[in-house]
Amino acid sequence: MSTPEPATPSPQPTPTDPAGAGAATPAQPSRLDSGTFDRILEPHSPSRLPLGDGAWHQLARAYMWVRLISLGILFAVIATAATLVVVFTGATWVWIPGGLALVVVGVMIAIAPRQVRAFGYQLRQDDLVFRRGILWQRSVAVPYGRMQLVDIEHGPLDRGFGIARLKLVTAAASTGVELPGLTQQAAEELRDTLIQVAESRRTGL
Repeated sequence: MSTPEPATPSPQPTPTDPAGAGAATPAQPSRLDSGTFDRILEPHSPSRLPLGDGAWHQLARAYMWVRLISLGILFAVIATAATLVVVFTGATWVWIPGGLALVVVGVMIAIAPRQVRAFGYQLRQDDLVFRRGILWQRSVAVPYGRMQLVDIEHGPLDRGFGIARLKLVTAAASTGVELPGLTQQAAEELRDTLIQVAESRRTGL
């Protein structure tokens, strides 16, 4: 006597089936935004920079620590140098320029977190837009067809925190752009994308 075959279970609806149309697949975050801040800080003045027609990407969170450590080292070097000059030469007037320099660096340390969060870049159809600044704002649009070199650099602190610096060189030096504080993965992916798009634009494809 043969045993009856088990009933074949009915297939479950997939996201493409009409029955599963209501189960929407959540959007996957872009790898360019991995480890970055959640939003770009905007100036409070009504004359803020326009945001363009694409998605803005930010720098890695680790870049804020790299910036703070770099400025802290500069602060310590200035203070140490001024102290040594006063101790060995007795020239107390050195504290006048030294003190001013320490005040400037101290202000830079205080505003560094907001400056880092004001960096942003946007990939548009014809160009790459880079913006930075809260009080002094700058926005640069670099056409893909004019990019001649896309380079990745790492400083000692950058390597320690796993971030990189992306440099874009164009025919006009005034339109060159440097994107600091990118994660290594974002820098490599952005470099490959920009090189591919720049080559296609130059050849007219």
